[in-house]
Amino acid sequence: MIRQINPEEVPGAYLHKFLLGSIAPRPIAFASTIDALGRPNLAPFSFFNAFGVNPTTLIFSPSRRGRDGSTKHTYQNLKEVPEVVIGMFCTTYQNLKEVPEVVINVVTYEMVHQTSLASTEYPKGVNEFVKAGFTPEPAVKIRPFRVKESPIQFECKVRQIIETGDGGGAANLVICEIVLIHSDEDVLGKDGLPEPYKIRLVGRVGGDDYVKAFDEGLFEVKKPGANPGLGIDQLPDCIKYSKILTGNNLGQLGNIDRIPSKEEATRMSWNTDVRFMMKRYAGYTEELSHEIQLFAKKLLDNGWVQNAFELLMWDCYQKEKGSQTS
Repeated sequence: MIRQINPEEVPGAYLHKFLLGSIAPRPIAFASTIDALGRPNLAPFSFFNAFGVNPTTLIFSPSRRGRDGSTKHTYQNLKEVPEVVIGMFCTTYQNLKEVPEVVINVVTYEMVHQTSLASTEYPKGVNEFVKAGFTPEPAVKIRPFRVKESPIQFECKVRQIIETGDGGGAANLVICEIVLIHSDEDVLGKDGLPEPYKIRLVGRVGGDDYVKAFDEGLFEVKKPGANPGLGIDQLPDCIKYSKILTGNNLGQLGNIDRIPSKEEATRMSWNTDVRFMMKRYAGYTEELSHEIQLFAKKLLDNGWVQNAFELLMWDCYQKEKGSQTS
């Protein structure tokens, strides 16, 4: 049964939680800013991602608070001078301007609890570096501080802020351009790129839940190669309509660029496990085919896609030969 939800008919708090639980996992932008008086602020945001490299484009959203539509300190630092500053220091600081610069620090498993603590709504001017126990490091090209404990830090200039509304929960899209990247060598592989098992990133899910981007949470999906894959629609019916293979399994097979020949498929018939099944289910065509497909699924689930495809095609060729002789 499908539930239909009209965003205009449900409370904003419910909709917010529903989106967070549905659109996940989300990377975390641990944003370091300073206000017009040079006071640091540090806060995490999971409405965040990378969107381009020419120019480099990172976007995160310090959305308005759902309960009253008020803005967060990060947004205020990037966009406007707080009214209390203008009111108290209008004579001395009448030329104060916002500081449209931010360091976006990545969040690892080793710092996730401290990062969560920094999300506390402390009063304006409270230093989250101190409250959450992080070490401020000077940036090179911008004014806000970097978080020393984060293995990769992006110094960014803010190109634009898109305000989607002024009500509770409205997004403020902060569009940033990277001007300098700091990376700990220990999280990089030989190719100079971050390795998941070394950097140990975490992401946000719904409620109080997070997810690890390493260990058991990591799995591989081969991208389509230079030669376009067959597509599921071009798979033989004996494979496409299997009651054992899943949609994911068919997707793996559809990523191969050609159907194995009879000669290639025959190679798998000499596999020790296949020979055992052939002997055990001799004379029982349907039972043998069932076991063959189970074995092929096991191969697919373990990444042996070409071998699985050859085995499944051998099964198809056997069925075709049987239908011709019956």
